[in-house]
Amino acid sequence: MKPFFISTPIYYVNARPHLGHGYTTIVADSVSRFHRLRGDATFFLTGTDEHGDKIVQAAEAAGQDPKAYSDTISQLFKDLWPVLEVTNDQFIRTTDLKHKACVRHVLQTVYDKGDIYFDEYGGHYCFGCERFYTDKELVDGKCPDHQTVPTFIKEKNYFFRMSKYLEPLREHIEANPDFIQPERYRNEVLSMLKEDLGDLCISRPKTRLTWGIELPFDSDFVTYVWFDALINYISALGYPDGEDFRKYWSGAHHLVAKDILKPHAIFWPTMLMSAGIPLYKGLRVHGYWTVNETKMSKSIGNVVAPLDMAQKYGLSAFRYFLLSEMSFGQDSSFSEDALVGRFNADLANDLGNLFSRSLSMTHKYFGGAVPECGELLDLDREVLEIGHNAMANYQSQFEHFQFSRALKSLWELVRHLNKYIDSSAPWTLYKNKDMNRLGTVLYVILEGMRKVAVHLWPVMPSTSETMLAQLGVKFNVEGTDLESETSSWFGLAPGTPVAERSNLFPRQDLEQREEKAAEPKKVKPAKEPKPEPKIAMACPECIEFEDFAKVDLRVGTVLEANPHPEADRLLVLKIDTADETPRQVVAGIAEFFKPEELVGRQVVVVANLKPRKLRGLVSQGMVLAVKKEGGLALLGPSSEVANGGKVS
Repeated sequence: MKPFFISTPIYYVNARPHLGHGYTTIVADSVSRFHRLRGDATFFLTGTDEHGDKIVQAAEAAGQDPKAYSDTISQLFKDLWPVLEVTNDQFIRTTDLKHKACVRHVLQTVYDKGDIYFDEYGGHYCFGCERFYTDKELVDGKCPDHQTVPTFIKEKNYFFRMSKYLEPLREHIEANPDFIQPERYRNEVLSMLKEDLGDLCISRPKTRLTWGIELPFDSDFVTYVWFDALINYISALGYPDGEDFRKYWSGAHHLVAKDILKPHAIFWPTMLMSAGIPLYKGLRVHGYWTVNETKMSKSIGNVVAPLDMAQKYGLSAFRYFLLSEMSFGQDSSFSEDALVGRFNADLANDLGNLFSRSLSMTHKYFGGAVPECGELLDLDREVLEIGHNAMANYQSQFEHFQFSRALKSLWELVRHLNKYIDSSAPWTLYKNKDMNRLGTVLYVILEGMRKVAVHLWPVMPSTSETMLAQLGVKFNVEGTDLESETSSWFGLAPGTPVAERSNLFPRQDLEQREEKAAEPKKVKPAKEPKPEPKIAMACPECIEFEDFAKVDLRVGTVLEANPHPEADRLLVLKIDTADETPRQVVAGIAEFFKPEELVGRQVVVVANLKPRKLRGLVSQGMVLAVKKEGGLALLGPSSEVANGGKVS
């Protein structure tokens, strides 16, 4: 068994949990469950960060001492995770005695090596970030995150010789492309390392701050919050002598949001190098959730409470939405409209409908028992091939933290199973009394549903287990071999009783929910005049049907996508629209889509638009898109269709 260690950041206890915390922790939980399904020895860590200036300020505002305040907020995080079906192996607090002892051990090790020295420093200090900023890092004289003017502080402190390890770190990053992913953040860190980053201040004088871990070599100072907090990743494993450290550290992956990239990508690995500890295996960095195109932040007041959304729309739908909506590494806009839309399209229409109609037919035609599978025809083998590819792609993409792509791949199987039902027409087979063929068709469908349910366990665990139970299967993570699911299609035993009905995802209506919450008084409506016929509602902007018919809209698959050599906002696409050669389209969508996200995707193209040059390159058409909150959505078919198919 390969070791796999996944950690979230330890969350600062200066405010209650919000959607950002929920997303990171649900992602970590899903990745942890995925590796357990693969049979890996897995350890999942989360917790809370409880020292520093901000905690003291928050405690004072709440009328509590820092320890009592930390206890209260830390418990809120700890209590939330089981409700969101998060199954962490350990919850660490930086006020734990074992953690404090580990921090002091590492500090003493680094100090004894000569990598900590005493000096005076003056700089722009942001109390919100609890760090010094250089003039170059400030934006219009303000902290880039908090938009506040930092306080200039000059004082004597202890410094870590971080500069000594910056070149070895750069060499390690360049030699190990997977060390920091997605690639955009790897490049960002390499760019940082080209600058003069200097050394890292690692202490605060007790004259200014007492709420922290005392330095082992000077009792007049406490540890700077990052040199304290980052060490949680090894203190939780019992470093230096713990069995968990020996077992799991070689497979360590840290999951963080992009705002704490620098501490995790530069401070932490250089600290490990100095202490003589092997580097972690991977740093995985995600973007922000935004509301109305603004980063979700407790200081701004636009946070979304994760439990509210989970209770309103169901936990499984909430977890599915978070993983499918955000393209990992990029920012994503949160809205209830988007959640309801994805719920109805993917879960109610596709997955829920598949289970409902298939179980109903099994009871109607075979008394509720899984039928025997007979000889497979080409139509059946196509399902197996699409299914095997969908599952293999899902597993590969999930392993590399590409959750939205993974789910999109799995949904190719979900949608094809619905299409297969329509193509094979079980009702006609039953009418014609072709029971052998009907049994084969239903077996292929039910087994495909089982495979989908197994693969969804990391994303929506309780609903996955419900789906399997409806198929007569008792889920056991230790007894599941995820990789073998791609090589066989005969996991369901014929004769297994299945549920009579399924109502996993009843459709949601956002407007009805809002009206119900308001509970308006019933008022007898006034008699309304009869509406005028719609044909009379013409306007000068209206066009004739003949004009619309002139527009040639075709579906095509993106074969290649590359940045325009002379324009940052343009992408150059090669699209298969069933012409003799692929069509080149220059599209102004680079701000919203990375080239690799578009390859293989079906889009709608205006095919008879007069060719024109855009910054030197000819564009043979236009890709259709629609504006949405926080970006663009490309128009495409709801299920895969033949390239060149005309939109009508």
